[in-house]
Amino acid sequence: MRHRLAGRQFGRNSSHRKALFRNLVTSLLEHGHIETTEAKAKEIRGIADKMITLGKKGDLNAKRMAFSYIMSRDVVAKLFDEIAPRSADRNGGYTRVIKSRVRLGDSASMAIIELVDKEGAAAPKAKKEAAPVAAAPAEAPAMEKPKRGRKKKEEAAPAEAASVESAETVDKAEASAESETPTPEAESPAEEKKSEA
Repeated sequence: MRHRLAGRQFGRNSSHRKALFRNLVTSLLEHGHIETTEAKAKEIRGIADKMITLGKKGDLNAKRMAFSYIMSRDVVAKLFDEIAPRSADRNGGYTRVIKSRVRLGDSASMAIIELVDKEGAAAPKAKKEAAPVAAAPAEAPAMEKPKRGRKKKEEAAPAEAASVESAETVDKAEASAESETPTPEAESPAEEKKSEA
């Protein structure tokens, strides 16, 4: 029994496990989201949140601590310049884990871990006002939604009549277009002389 033993071992020794977590956290901060197993995603969630908290502190010591864990200088720069300012108004919970699929090879449950504040959402969206939304239906009458299921005989008859009328107008338009175009049989006298010579 593993009472009071926190954390998952993943069948690795401690140095291999630490290297795995460092690589996963670096990739998460670099790309914004990664897909990994559900257990690994849950395990690196806290570590990634600690790195973002270091980025929010922004002082030299925090930057040195981030350099000691994150594997890339570019990712540390991105953490302090882009990711931390986006999360400035959030007190923890910077990542989310979403279950995605079951891996075919070993039936491991996969998950996507991503940053909550993505690149496109720099500021939280303001709530829309209710007044313009309420005024919109008054300006334009609401269209009835088409009913699902079988049509009754009375409802089907007007629809068929409308389709017949539209087909007749298309036929008339085609007939008028044919009468306006010249036929290739009626050639001009100059063209007949060229063909004879």
